[in-house]
Amino acid sequence: MRVVVEADGGSRGNPGPAGYGAVVKDARTGEPLAERKGFIGVATNNVAEYQGLIAGLRAAAELGAGTVDVRMDSKLVVEQMSGRWKIKHPSMQPLAQEARTVAQRFESVNYEWIPRERNRHADRLANEAMDGETKTAEPKSAEPKTAEPKTQPGPKSWTGASGDPTRLLILRHGQTRLSVERRYSGRGDHPLTEAGQRMAEQAAARLSKVEGIAAIVSSPLARAKQTAQAVATATGVELVTHDGLIETDFGGWEGLTFAEAGERDPEIHRRWLGDTSVAPPDGESFDVVHRRVRRARDEIIARYGGATVVVVSHVTPIKTLLRMALDVGPSLLFRLHLDLASLSTAEFYPDGHASVRLVNDTSHLNA
Repeated sequence: MRVVVEADGGSRGNPGPAGYGAVVKDARTGEPLAERKGFIGVATNNVAEYQGLIAGLRAAAELGAGTVDVRMDSKLVVEQMSGRWKIKHPSMQPLAQEARTVAQRFESVNYEWIPRERNRHADRLANEAMDGETKTAEPKSAEPKTAEPKTQPGPKSWTGASGDPTRLLILRHGQTRLSVERRYSGRGDHPLTEAGQRMAEQAAARLSKVEGIAAIVSSPLARAKQTAQAVATATGVELVTHDGLIETDFGGWEGLTFAEAGERDPEIHRRWLGDTSVAPPDGESFDVVHRRVRRARDEIIARYGGATVVVVSHVTPIKTLLRMALDVGPSLLFRLHLDLASLSTAEFYPDGHASVRLVNDTSHLNA
């Protein structure tokens, strides 16, 4: 019998109260055959998503499935279980091994990433678990409820953080024509100006003095990639891109000045300035940006856990990363200023703690 397993997990706080959901469907008809959901205490998104996968695989095994098609909106879990990404983060390794052990019961298991809107059934189950509507949705023998696996204790700071942090050196791209003209610049693929290229090279010279950089991860837009390439050339470290680091989609406001956007859509623009759920016309809200940047951060940490990584991105994703590290509300997005080619530093610990050590430093541009 061939079945489809759709699985999801979530954490309100990351780490925070976490739950998972999974549904097993007949691969031919799409009929739901089994559901699983559970609350797992305080854990991260990635831990919850792995728990959802394990619960779904176990349910499929109970049904006597031979072939399983796993579909999840967690690129991290799909890539790691497919063997394309290494599992470096210590909290992920035992979960991945547990999932592999269950998967050995089947003739074959295929993993596919799907967008969140196609994973609504499992997402609903995970949210029900977090809402407290269920504490145990299956026999204990089928899915023990465990908290997030503990990492080996590392040196503790005065904050109580333990383990080796993933250190993100977060660099904003250099100057473009639209930044000079102070226009909304989101998904438009604008290159650096000559001054912007010089900014990138000055930032690269500074970062070339940092030892042990494991990777340079950049937004795929030209202005970020050009800045990141300067760093890659100066450090000799490979450059990779991640779509999750792209700037906000400003939709109909792309290329407009602040005043022009306000004149075109006065009511929406006014609300947008104080409400992160409001999106520009045909654009993307800051809440949507927050979710995709969080996933990008989780994937970077999972792939380069405990290492130093240069992240090259744009204003909103950088503010979002700093907001996560500071564990503060969305007002930070409207109060924090970031200069072109500025450098900020955030460290994320495996136990969920974080530390911000630098914000909007442009001292390298004065040299």
